[in-house]
Amino acid sequence: LKAPDTPELVEIEFESGRPVALNGEKKSPYEIIAALNEIAGRNGVGRIDIVEDRLVGMKSRGVYECPAAVVLYAAHRELFFLTHDKRTLMFRQQVANLYSELVYNGEWYSQLRENLDAFIDKCEEVVTGKVRLSLFKGSCTPVGRESPNSLYSTAIATFGDSGELYSHSDGTGFIKLFGLPLEIRGRMNREKS
Repeated sequence: LKAPDTPELVEIEFESGRPVALNGEKKSPYEIIAALNEIAGRNGVGRIDIVEDRLVGMKSRGVYECPAAVVLYAAHRELFFLTHDKRTLMFRQQVANLYSELVYNGEWYSQLRENLDAFIDKCEEVVTGKVRLSLFKGSCTPVGRESPNSLYSTAIATFGDSGELYSHSDGTGFIKLFGLPLEIRGRMNREKS
């Protein structure tokens, strides 16, 4: 891979899920995509070689070069993870899979796609902040993220006592109840054998 021997850092800023600035400079979406195509492209980022399934069931090979899309996707994903809870993240993945299938199969004007847009638009409201990424010889690695809507708190995420929010002793009862169905299943299996 012909690319620079040192990583190049980029910072992308988002407001409500939309990219609005690159490396601290406000730009239009078009300008951001054009600049990222140049920056990420020279660092070998965005080359995709896949085997995929067509609508009719046969497999085909696709080779794509989309540097800006790879970087924007990685940055947006980091902010989305930072600003949403676990259940929303899980459901969003299901929505993304279904949405991409609808679009790939030519169902852009379907009622379902329009309804999924409502969920996506609601989720995007809190995707605001900045993500720093390192681009190096084909890799795109997030190295920093910040958001005024972040659900991450170093005070809560530590292994120490979090004071009034929770105590480690709270975990004992939770673990016992959470594992209860498995305990019951294990006892049933032992009784049968």
